This record gives sequence, C-alpha cells and structure tokens, in this order.
Amino acid sequence: MPEYARDTIVAAATPPGKGGIGIVRISGDDAEKLALAMLGKVPQPRLATRAKIRSKNGDELDSGIALYFPGPASYTGESVLEFHGHGGPVVVASVIDAAVELGARRAAPGEFSKRAFLNGKLDLVQAEAIADLIDSGTSQAARAALRSLGGTFSHAVDNLQRQLVNLRLHVEAAIDFPEEEIDFLSDQDLLRKIDDCAEGFAKLQREATIGRVLRDGLQLVIVGKPNVGKSSLLNLLSGQETAIVTEVAGTTRDIIRERIEIDGLAVELVDTAGLREDPDRIEAEGIRRAREALQHADGILWIQDASEGEAGDLDEEIPDEIPIIILRNKIDVTGDAPGRSRGNPITLNVSAKTGAGIDDLRETIRQLAGYRDLGEGAFTARRRHVEAIAFAEQHFRRGRQALEKNRAGELLAEDLRLSHEALGEVTGSMSSDDLLGRIFSEFCIGK
Repeated sequence: MPEYARDTIVAAATPPGKGGIGIVRISGDDAEKLALAMLGKVPQPRLATRAKIRSKNGDELDSGIALYFPGPASYTGESVLEFHGHGGPVVVASVIDAAVELGARRAAPGEFSKRAFLNGKLDLVQAEAIADLIDSGTSQAARAALRSLGGTFSHAVDNLQRQLVNLRLHVEAAIDFPEEEIDFLSDQDLLRKIDDCAEGFAKLQREATIGRVLRDGLQLVIVGKPNVGKSSLLNLLSGQETAIVTEVAGTTRDIIRERIEIDGLAVELVDTAGLREDPDRIEAEGIRRAREALQHADGILWIQDASEGEAGDLDEEIPDEIPIIILRNKIDVTGDAPGRSRGNPITLNVSAKTGAGIDDLRETIRQLAGYRDLGEGAFTARRRHVEAIAFAEQHFRRGRQALEKNRAGELLAEDLRLSHEALGEVTGSMSSDDLLGRIFSEFCIGK
C-alpha cells in the first residue's frame, strides 16, 4: 500500500458560497488536540454536541454542532472531527484558518477519500463512486453509482480475479510436475475453468461498458447540409427552443450543446453548422468546429432532406469506430411512412416538425450505446475501468491461444499473471502513485 503523510488535514465539506449550514472536516492524528483547542473539549464519539468554536487566541468564531469519530471507525480510518456551523463563506473560512493556525494543513482535492482508500476503508472503485454519485446527471446514474459505492462492481471484479487465481494455481501446479507429461488440452477441469473465465470477462466487460455510458452519457453530433432540419431535431429532442430555426441557410454558425435524458441515459446533443461549399468567413469557422466535433463523437446523427431524394455519401473523414445513424427528415412533406430500414448504417424516416419516427430514434440511440436497464445489477464505471478490463482480457485470450496452438502452459501461466494484475488496477489492489494522483485530483475539496 502506498505511503502517505500522517499530518492532519482540514477543508470545507460543503460547497463554496452562502448556505444555511457550513461543514468543516478535520482528519488526522491531531484531531483530538484541535478539538480541545477549538471547542475546549473532545466530544463524545458519534454524538452530536452543541459547541462554540474558538480561535487559537480564544475569540469566538461560530457556534453549532460538533461530531467526533475516533479512528479507525471513521470515513477516512483516522480520527475525524466535524464542525456543523453557519454557512457564511467568511465564517467557514475563519474556522479553517483557525485549524491551520493550530497545525492542520489544507486538504488537497479528494484527500479525505484518498486516505479512506489508503486505510482500507474503501477500494478504488468505491472511492471513485463517491465522486460519480455527486456528479450524477440522471437518477438512474445516481442509483448505479450508489451500487458501485456499495461494492457491486468491486465484487464482480473480485469474483473474476478469484477465477483467474484458481486457473493459475491449476496451470502452475501442472507445470511443476513435468515428469507427469500432462496434456493440458485433455484436462477437462482446466478447460472448464478457462471457459468460465472467458464467460466472466465477457459479462464484466458488457456490464462495465453499460456502466461507463451511465456515468459519462453519450455525445451525439448532428450533421448535414444547411436547412435539412438539424436545429429542428435538436429542439424537438430537448423539448425547448434551444436553437434558432429559420428558412435562411446557415443560421447555425457555432456549436450548440444540449443535454437530454433518454430513459435514464444521459445524452449530449451537439448541433453544428451546415456543411457546404463556399461559406462566408464566420460560417466557415462554424464548419471547422463541426468537423472537429465529429472526431470526438460517440455517434453521428446525419440529417438528410427526404424531399431532395438520395443524399449520397457523407463527404467527411470520420473514424471507422464512430457509428452513424442516417435520418431522412421532412417525411411530413414527402408522405413517407416513419420507420427503420435494414442495413448499415441504420436509416430512419423522421419528421422533426411533427415528431413522427422520433420514438424509433430514441430506441436506436439506446441500442447504439449498447445501453439497457440492468435494474438492481447496474453500476457505474469509468473509461479507465473498461480499458483495464479489456487489457486483462487481451492477456487472457493471448494465453489461451498459446495453450491451444502450442500447448504452451508456461505462456498461459504468464499471461494469466498479467491479466490478474491488470484487473487489480480496477479496484486499486495493484496501483501506482501516479494513477492515484490522477484519480483523486478530480474530486472536490473536502471529499
């Protein structure tokens, strides 16, 4: 476990600005000493105690409630002292300044949660779930983050790690007795364990991918020629007049972003300037920004004017992995029936004016994201989790291929070890100081 300073830290645990209540949190070995200096006593453990808060010189700073949690039975695993006082910024700042004057240090972003992790109160997934819960954009994402905090995701990773350990023990035990001339491929128990691990990886990868979509949402860029109905579609999906809609070509000249929710899935819609030749100077900058947005999208909604017949290809350089949904808009003019055609890319007949076909579009967006409601089993995940699981699975597959093609048990054992280590990056059982620094720097101060 990484080492860290045992000094005492202090920070506001409530957001900046005015409020009814302001909470100042202190954690560290000197929490009792600061309680004596600032309150005149150490409150009884886990009992809300009315108290006056004083500075080093004895000046009264505030009055309110004090709570004391002796370590290790606390959030951070250290002794924790909290002041619940009035929520004025000056009052909160004065209490923090007093604690600093008495020897505490101002906490870095996420330092309380980092100490909870380092002291074994939380694993890394649970610590990250705290930040995800605070930042949740939908009620479903909040529930999923709460399940991650409760250990649902961590248990899934731990179960797969245990399967890998059992498989490693089996393989390495066989390698240790070469005189037995064991044929790995005829060992049915070994092959069954390999199949179980493969199924475990597939299940965990599916659920983590859905969890990442729950946490991060989906960014869809709306593109097409001028006047095909891009802004009308944005307004229809968002339920408000976000973008200006006129018959004049080139009305949208900048990027317009709007967040919506589709059955618990957070989606960021990005309306862009119409793509055309010979735009004026301002519109040209909008088109440049549109093309830049295309390179970072999770998906593209390519709007066509159904009344103009076949639109041809989307003449833009788009990464192969970014899926495209073609929307033939203005079927209220052509009389075409709403619906979805087979083939790739997916094509939908819609009307941004009447709303025809929009329910099909919402369902297609859910399918594009690989999103489905997992009910009580859903948890949030981050991009780094998905990448770590994919890396672990890559080593597992490589080891399996080495066994099947070359009967190389030694290579399988080594790749299983690397796979196990990669999974350890998810929960933090194997992690670098650099990784921890990047993760906890994203937290708010006081958490």
